[in-house]
Amino acid sequence: MRAARLIKMVLLLQNRPSMTAAELAAELEVSERTVTRDALALSEAGVPVYADRGRAGGYRLVGGYRTRLTGLARGEAEALFLSGLPGALRDMGLEDAASAARLKVSAALLPSLRDAHESAARRFHLDAPGWYQEPETPELLAPVAEAVWDDRWVSARYRRGDGEEVERELQPYGLVLKAGVWYVCARSGSSFRTYRVDRFTAVAVGEERFDRDPVFDLPSFWEERAAEFARSILRAEVVVRLTEAGARRLPYVTDRTAAEEALAAGTAEDGQARVVLRVESEEVAVGQLLGLGPEVEVLAPAALRERFAEAARGMAERYR
Repeated sequence: MRAARLIKMVLLLQNRPSMTAAELAAELEVSERTVTRDALALSEAGVPVYADRGRAGGYRLVGGYRTRLTGLARGEAEALFLSGLPGALRDMGLEDAASAARLKVSAALLPSLRDAHESAARRFHLDAPGWYQEPETPELLAPVAEAVWDDRWVSARYRRGDGEEVERELQPYGLVLKAGVWYVCARSGSSFRTYRVDRFTAVAVGEERFDRDPVFDLPSFWEERAAEFARSILRAEVVVRLTEAGARRLPYVTDRTAAEEALAAGTAEDGQARVVLRVESEEVAVGQLLGLGPEVEVLAPAALRERFAEAARGMAERYR
C-alpha cells in the first residue's frame, strides 16, 4: 500500500513543477504529516524530492528527475482502453486519432498485456442513449468538437427553445453526452452556459484561440447545472398519502431528489406517510403517481384528487 503511494507521489511531482503538502495529501488521500514522512522516505531512497519552505512552498523534484516506473499493469491497461467510447469518438470525428493512439499504446505494452483492449471490450460496453429513442448525431457536432479540442472561438447561430434564432460568440470549454443528447458547455460573455448541439443552425470555427479559465471544472459544472435544471422544472406541489410500499416506490416513479426530500420532510398519518411532493405539473403527476396504484392517495389539490377518482372509477368499471 505504501509502496504504491510513494510511486504515485513521484509520478505526481514528475508531472507538475511543484505541489504543496495539502495538494499532495488530497491526491494521495492521506494527511499532510504522512506526506512529509513519505517525502523523507523517498529522499532517503535516492529520489531527489526537495521541500521549499514558507507559505508559497511545496515539494518538487530536483534536476529534472524522471522515474521509469511508468509500466502499466493489466488493470491499468484495460482501464485505459475503456476510456475510448467508439460511438462518441466517431461522432466527434476522432475515431482515426483514437485508433492510432490505441495502436501506439498497444505497441508500447509488454507482450503479456497487448490483449488488454480485447479483454476490456469483451467485458464492458457503454450504451449511452436511453431506451425507446434512436440516437442522432448532430450535424454540426464535428466543428464544435474541433473548437473544443483546439480552444478556438466559435461564431454560432442557435435556435432557442421558443424557436427564435440568436447569434452567439462562444468559447467552447467542453462536450457532454447525456442520454444520447450532446451538449456543449461554453463561456458567453462573462458567464458559462449550456447549449444543445443539435440546436446550432450554423457554426464557424475561428482562427483565434482563447485562454481557458484554469478554475473551470467540466464535471462539477455539469453536475451543478443538471441539478439546477431538475429543480427548475418542478413548479407545482401535490399532497399525497403513501403506504409503506408506496413510499418505497415513490423515488422510482417521480424525480428521485424531490421524492427523497418529500419523504424526509413527511409526517406520519394513520400509519402512512403524508408528504408534499414537488412535480413538474399536475398533468405529469397524474402519469407518474398512477403507477403507484392503491399505494397512494392524492389529498390536494382538489382538481388532481378528482382526476384520480375518475381514473379509479374508470378502472373499476372496466374490470367489473
